[in-house]
Amino acid sequence: MSRLMKSSDYFFVKGSDVKAEEVKSVEGQKEEGLLTIKTLIVGENTLILEVFRRKGLIDPLHKHTDHESACYLIKGKLKLVIGGKELIAEPGSAWIHPVNLEHYSEALEDCLQVEVKSPPRKTWISQISLYK
Repeated sequence: MSRLMKSSDYFFVKGSDVKAEEVKSVEGQKEEGLLTIKTLIVGENTLILEVFRRKGLIDPLHKHTDHESACYLIKGKLKLVIGGKELIAEPGSAWIHPVNLEHYSEALEDCLQVEVKSPPRKTWISQISLYK
C-alpha cells in the first residue's frame, strides 16, 4: 500500500469543514492518548495538517523514512525530543522532524499545531472522529 497521498481536487479549504480523524498509531507505533488530525490540503509536494493533541498524549518514539515534517504550535505546551535534543514548545514555536531522525512528544497541555509534510505521506492509522 502506497503512503503517497493524492493531491486535493480543490484550491481552498476551511478547516471547520474538514472532519478530524482520531489517530490510533503513527509509523506503526500506538498512540497513548487522544490525537486527531485534519487533512486540510494535499499538493503534489506538500501536505498540510491541523493536529490536536489532548493533554497527556504521548506520541511514541518513531521516525519517518520517506519525508520530513515541519510544525508550528498555535496553542498549548508540548515537550519535544528530536534526535536526543529536548524543547518545551509554546505557542509560536516551530520545529522540524528530518528524515530518519527519531523523535517523540508529550502534550503538557491541550495543543493545536499546523504540520507540513513533504513529500505528502500518510503515516497514521485512524478512524473518523466525532471531534471537529
